[in-house]
Amino acid sequence: MAQPHDWRVQVDRAQKRELVAALHDVFSATGVIVVAHYSGLTVAQMTDLRRRMRDAGGQVRVTKNRLVKLALEGTEAKGIEDLFAGPTCIAFSDDPVAAPKVAVEFAKENENLVILGGTMGETVLDPSGVKSLASLPSLDQLRGKLVGLIQAPAGKVAQVVNAPAAKLARVFSAQGQQDEAA
Repeated sequence: MAQPHDWRVQVDRAQKRELVAALHDVFSATGVIVVAHYSGLTVAQMTDLRRRMRDAGGQVRVTKNRLVKLALEGTEAKGIEDLFAGPTCIAFSDDPVAAPKVAVEFAKENENLVILGGTMGETVLDPSGVKSLASLPSLDQLRGKLVGLIQAPAGKVAQVVNAPAAKLARVFSAQGQQDEAA
């Protein structure tokens, strides 16, 4: 007959397997991952970081280094394995700019969040690489600029097409005013 203690160990192992599988999915399918030390952050600060990241379309997870290293096996992100030492968390997003942008801004305000590096696909990023990504416009900003560029020429074409008609109307109006005056 199994002891209750054995049951808890099995549950813990099952939970760990689920966590490793979930992290493996994150490392396999996410656009960008930022790794940071968070030692010294208060619960309120960590909650604020999570809220900001969620608002930007990303997530933050505190990680267990041993489980992360298992989850990294067989993924393109394997190159960041050495970053997982000490109290680490990961920030990730599908938008390659969102997670770095939020993490870098938060680290400027909170010295206890120390960015160690990250990955974008197979590309391993050092802290300056993460900061470089953070300085780029987000996908939404790029989409807005693209729509603006597309709309601008259409507006100019409409102006050019309408301009001759407007000029003719002014000429006829002026001609009509001269005829009335004569």
